[in-house]
Amino acid sequence: MVKIFIGGLADNIQEMDLAVFVSLHGKIETIKVVRDRATGKCKGYAFIELLNIEDAKNIISMLNGETFKGNVITVKLCEDEAPKKSFKPKPAGVGAASQAYKSKRPRVQR
Repeated sequence: MVKIFIGGLADNIQEMDLAVFVSLHGKIETIKVVRDRATGKCKGYAFIELLNIEDAKNIISMLNGETFKGNVITVKLCEDEAPKKSFKPKPAGVGAASQAYKSKRPRVQR
C-alpha cells in the first residue's frame, strides 16, 4: 500500500467529496480525513491509501497545487514512518542490568 497526504482542506470537507475528487486520477483503497474530536471539523488534512505507486504519482502530479472547495491543496507522498520504539528491559546479565543493585538512597553511617 502507498499512502499520500492531502493538506489545505476546508474544515467542512466530507470523505465522499474528497474520494470523488481524487478517484478521477487513481483507485483509492482507504481514505481518512483527520477531524477534531470536540467539533468534528476537518483539521485541514487527510490520508489516502492506494494499491500502487503509479496511481499515487498520477494523483500527486494532477492535484498538487489545485483548488478544491475554494482551497489550494498540497498532495504529496507520505514518507515511511519509522517504527515506534518501545521500552524493552535488557535481560539479566547484559549491560548495566548485570551490575549489582544499587539503592538510590545514600546509606547513613551510624
